[in-house]
Amino acid sequence: MATIASDSLPSPTRDRGRGTANFADFRAFWRQFFARAFDPYRPELHYMRGPGPACRAKQAANAQSRPG
Repeated sequence: MATIASDSLPSPTRDRGRGTANFADFRAFWRQFFARAFDPYRPELHYMRGPGPACRAKQAANAQSRPG
């Protein structure tokens, strides 16, 4: 059997605000966790695949200016 020994017990007046701070930390952690875990933004849906119209226009202009 294990025994736990303590030199002094914490004073209730010293730890009075600690319970609300722990709850606030707990709540902030879970709020941030859910915000990141269930974030509706999916960058792969907005990722541009391939060259866009500006790149095509630039390539077309370069192809026309080259002597053939």
